[in-house]
Amino acid sequence: MSLDALKSAIPDYAKDLKLNLGSVIGNNDKLTPQQLWGTVLATTIASRSPIVLRELEPEAKAQLSPEAYNAAKAAAAIMAMNNVFYRTRHLLSDPEYGTLRAGLRMNVIGNPGVEKVDFELWSLAVSAVNGCGQCLDSHEQVLRKAGVDRETVQEAFKIASVVQAVGTTLESEAALAG
Repeated sequence: MSLDALKSAIPDYAKDLKLNLGSVIGNNDKLTPQQLWGTVLATTIASRSPIVLRELEPEAKAQLSPEAYNAAKAAAAIMAMNNVFYRTRHLLSDPEYGTLRAGLRMNVIGNPGVEKVDFELWSLAVSAVNGCGQCLDSHEQVLRKAGVDRETVQEAFKIASVVQAVGTTLESEAALAG
């Protein structure tokens, strides 16, 4: 199916989500196609919604090079781990955890197979879905140092917020339908 099919599945009470989905994905002129569809794919995976993933993944795959497709999936995977690790370390009241070596492999961050800025943008968007403030700050700082403006950064977390909300809404409706 497609973005249109996904929009048509959104219930009337969530009309704002339907409109926002159309604007952040369908009419997005602020991100490059690779940035847009990598962000869509990574946040769709992070949303954990099979419905949204089934609808948006084919278009993302068609829009992205094989390298970018794999890198967006890698951003979702590595940030699933990092967001839990760093969020937990930050939330623990004992600051000594912050001094300990992580000891987790994160090689893909150093060599994602696509432009570093795009991978950082996808990582930031996944961190928004997963709610890791420390990761959000870290990726935002890398992006800003690379010359990415705030509007571009915000565009990534707008996509994350809309994808997450659509996933939550449609999964809830599916559960209620039985």
